[in-house]
Amino acid sequence: MNNDYSISVLRKRLSAICIAITFLFCILCGRFFYVQVVWQEELAYRALDQWTREIPLVAERGLITDRNGTVLVENNTAYTVYARSNAVKDKAGTAEKLATALQLDGEALFKKLTTVKASEITVARRVEKSRIANLTAQGLDGVYYARDNLRYYPQGEILCQVLGFTSSDNTGTTGLEKYYDKYLAGKNGELLYETDLVGIELQDAVAAYRAAEPGMSLQLTVDLEIQRVVEEALKKAVEEYSPVGAECIVLDPNNFEVLAMANYPSYDLNEVPRDDIKKLNALSRNRIVSDIYEPGSTFKIITAAANVEEHLKGNSAAYSQTRIFSSSRTRAVDGTTVKCWNNHQNGKHSNQTLSEALNNSCNPCFTDIAMSLGKETFYQYLSAFGFGKSTGLDFSGEALGLLLPQGAVRGCDLARIGFGQTIAVSGLQLACATAAAINGGKYYTPHLVKKVYAEDGYVEKEVGAELQRTVISEKASRIMAEMLEGVVAEGSGKKAAVEGVRVGGKTGDILTTCVNLVKNLIKIYT
Repeated sequence: MNNDYSISVLRKRLSAICIAITFLFCILCGRFFYVQVVWQEELAYRALDQWTREIPLVAERGLITDRNGTVLVENNTAYTVYARSNAVKDKAGTAEKLATALQLDGEALFKKLTTVKASEITVARRVEKSRIANLTAQGLDGVYYARDNLRYYPQGEILCQVLGFTSSDNTGTTGLEKYYDKYLAGKNGELLYETDLVGIELQDAVAAYRAAEPGMSLQLTVDLEIQRVVEEALKKAVEEYSPVGAECIVLDPNNFEVLAMANYPSYDLNEVPRDDIKKLNALSRNRIVSDIYEPGSTFKIITAAANVEEHLKGNSAAYSQTRIFSSSRTRAVDGTTVKCWNNHQNGKHSNQTLSEALNNSCNPCFTDIAMSLGKETFYQYLSAFGFGKSTGLDFSGEALGLLLPQGAVRGCDLARIGFGQTIAVSGLQLACATAAAINGGKYYTPHLVKKVYAEDGYVEKEVGAELQRTVISEKASRIMAEMLEGVVAEGSGKKAAVEGVRVGGKTGDILTTCVNLVKNLIKIYT
């Protein structure tokens, strides 16, 4: 019995040992499979990295042109200088020669070559070709050069806040350079050299070359000639009236293509003030997209459009074109008083029709409209016209505006929204809403880029008119266009009239400098 027991125990122990050996064997086999199959690519890359050194080949960024093909952004060739400390035989001499040729701190460079453990050191970026030729002639061991691309803006400060600029490593930082960076950047290549374990290039080694893929180019909707006129008009406005700044957008109402977009003051994109962050942020900010303000009387276009549409729908509370507004200069709402900017003396601003109220820009009349429409209906129109939300422009940092939550709006708030107070909008939002009011009621997605295309002509992306919604009927829109023509022909906007041309508008705080702008734009189109 003892023998049987001993044999049984022995068998169990042998079985356990066999199971353990089998388990370990399976683990080893699994590990071998993982290393040789799953981990193969990474290990091959590590091996390649150990016995090769690479020089990056920076991809050339795509061009940016206006709608007619005029180049707005291109590239100038520059070079980046690298040094491999292990391959530099005379570190002191090499540091001195590099410092002299590139105007660098020789001691700091020598310290890098002797103490930095990285296999490759970036000595200088964006070096001119003439200096590279001088260094090449000296035949410095362990020093290498790679072509870089220096962004160049032929038009200087024209369209600067829209185009934006790139960082020192050629990555888009602001504007369209940033928004479309994934298309403009391309893919970097590299030049591989075989080296020994300490990074010294092997004699008779063959270099491997992977070409860089150039970035795609952008064709904008912007017309350079219109942009020039706009920027000149803004400059004159600032010189004459001394505001803190000035902005303008020219939008095609038929498809919401941006034909011009400018902010003043501006700056030269070839001389970006990178050392003064506060100044750079102020000058590079596209305020017409990113900043908001109370629109004032220009907002009366939206209030009038909502009223006309409601009248056509049969809303008895809405004012028709012939219905008369009270001549009183004030309105009392929730204990607050709304006043007209005009004192109504000498018969001015007596009983008025809707067209006359627009011509005279009479605040109380638009208070009446807002109150008659009511909070719910008026807010439906505010939403349809795009206030309080993004327009969808292909540009970073768009402001949403400031629109009080409908539930929090009091009667006095609603009254003031009617003539452009207690609401804040961006210049872009107001331009899009106004265009929709007179183009047949169509609200499109505004855009700055017409197409994205490759060097060989392949079109990656083409941007056309994208209808978001219809805000008012064609009939209401036609009535609005006629009334806004009346503002220029007979009302407060007479100075903007151009003989032989249909011009509509709505006055705000500054109008006189817009006259020459309109006339010059007409010359361009005709």
